[in-house]
Amino acid sequence: MKRRPPPSHKPRPRKRFGQHFLTTSWAHKVVAAINPKPGDVFLEIGPGTGAISFLLAATGAPILGVEIDRDLVRDLAARVPPNVTLVTGDVLDTDVLAYLSGLEPQRPPSVEAVMPPTRRFRVVGNLPYNLTTPILFRLIEFHQRRRFFADATVMLQREVADRLVARPGTRDYGVLTIMVRLHARVTRLLDLPPSAFNPPPKVRSSVVGLEFGPSPVRVVDEVLFGRLVRAVFTQRRKTLTNALKAFDPTAPAVLALAGLDGRRRPETLQLEDFARLVEIFAAVRRGAVV
Repeated sequence: MKRRPPPSHKPRPRKRFGQHFLTTSWAHKVVAAINPKPGDVFLEIGPGTGAISFLLAATGAPILGVEIDRDLVRDLAARVPPNVTLVTGDVLDTDVLAYLSGLEPQRPPSVEAVMPPTRRFRVVGNLPYNLTTPILFRLIEFHQRRRFFADATVMLQREVADRLVARPGTRDYGVLTIMVRLHARVTRLLDLPPSAFNPPPKVRSSVVGLEFGPSPVRVVDEVLFGRLVRAVFTQRRKTLTNALKAFDPTAPAVLALAGLDGRRRPETLQLEDFARLVEIFAAVRRGAVV
């Protein structure tokens, strides 16, 4: 028998946490986009009032909800079923992997197998707009360290979604686009109007899916890769030659070795181009290229 949440007061959204609570009708659409399966274990970032939590919990999936607002945690803790674990904290500095490692997926009642389904760790969340980029980089960090999460389905500002799916040569293409695509395949799943939230935000939102996996290109030095990408996009209006000179004085020679026209703009480079530049810069710094 499904546990129904008892009546409770409606929490008031707090501006300092950037809270906009998802409405029930849109929560159903988001969960359909998440497409939960047996064996899934979820990290939910910012469960808020539980609009998504209760729907996911009804599938039997274990859920770890990390919520920074202690009042919301207290209200939600009194209503959630046993397969939902709540932690008060900031996902940017909470050791979520330690909590998640102890959660086991439940075996559907219709399955007679002795062993439970294989665990698949997934992320869901309605990300606060002012922390979207740091949280995305935190998820990338988890992937780099442990290859822990299979995917993430997150709600974020439409403009950020545009940057994640941007193509080379467009104004939205930049650091976030490249660094995320180095570790995940990105898909726009849903667009949400302001009325999908309470209170309605002043911006439009999107649901984006990130499928984590091996990098599509070989990167010999990921720290150098990140530094190079950030360096050229801080001067994206300049040509490649001029944008890279401050990064490394050997830039003109490196561009020539990479077969790249120094008159191009940074936003025209593909992921493969950045990987090739990093490989040559790294070789030059080792003295392997004269």
